[in-house]
Amino acid sequence: MNPAKLFAGMTLLCAATLPAPAQDYPSRSILFVVPFTPGTTADSLARLMQTHISQRWGVPVVVENRPGAAGIIGIDSVAKANPDGYTYLFTSTAFGTLAAMNPKLPYDPNKSFAPVMLVGTSPLSLVVSNDFPAKTVKELIAHAKKRPGDLNYASAGTGSVFHLSMELLQHEAGTKMVHVPYKGAPQGITAVMSKEVTMGFFNTPTVISQIRDGRLKALAATSKTRTPFFPAVPTLDESGLKGYEVTVWFGYAGPAGLPAPVLERLYGEMATIMKDPAVREKLSNLGFELMPQMPPAEFGKLIQRDLVKWVPIVKASGATVD
Repeated sequence: MNPAKLFAGMTLLCAATLPAPAQDYPSRSILFVVPFTPGTTADSLARLMQTHISQRWGVPVVVENRPGAAGIIGIDSVAKANPDGYTYLFTSTAFGTLAAMNPKLPYDPNKSFAPVMLVGTSPLSLVVSNDFPAKTVKELIAHAKKRPGDLNYASAGTGSVFHLSMELLQHEAGTKMVHVPYKGAPQGITAVMSKEVTMGFFNTPTVISQIRDGRLKALAATSKTRTPFFPAVPTLDESGLKGYEVTVWFGYAGPAGLPAPVLERLYGEMATIMKDPAVREKLSNLGFELMPQMPPAEFGKLIQRDLVKWVPIVKASGATVD
């Protein structure tokens, strides 16, 4: 069966598994699993939604960080959870990069999940320490070519979008730099600021304050056009890597077999929250690009496109699981 059809139809399966009438849902606490460390972009977004959903539904909503293996541990825990509407995954583009890097995942990225809602997107920022001599991507590439293997870069783990974005840059630029994986993005950002490593790609929202106060220097953005948060910072496309574009998405999914009434109610609540002007302003101020409402089936199609997208990028970059 076509994987896209699996996503579209998955949310209609197993409605009989609902443990209580739909109108009684939810009757107990809800768990949001974030497969990354605290302080990451996904973690911040999940906690924002946690507060609003808990207030609207009158039940506790718990955000639990389950990092490890670049996100695989947390993602797998939701894949194996009871599809009763009380456990959800807050995931991101890492869902696709992990599948491209790891052909033998403990879950099936095509069949193990029921997409719920896209929350927002964000470009990555290529940052270096504030006193790094290169002021542009061209200068950085020139430096790297003169001293192969001398420069290194941080990531939030092998197979993360940060890792693959840098490997794609290296493939396009013809450089050879050393990959230094960390447990999560916050640790990688700290490593760049302390000059433990030279550079890294990170979600723009997580490095806005460090760039603005001068602790980090942004050399480029991965978006197609310049981000309004740093209009003076060029894109990688403008910096000589023609066609380079990476945009990270964030959203919710449940385990496959999620009852349709539960899915519809959760999507409806999240869509209402996302329309709140105060919420939208906060997300925008944090550096997120707000997308039009995307129903679960459409979000599933986006996930499927991402699963396909990263395969040739991994192949072209030569990136492997360490």
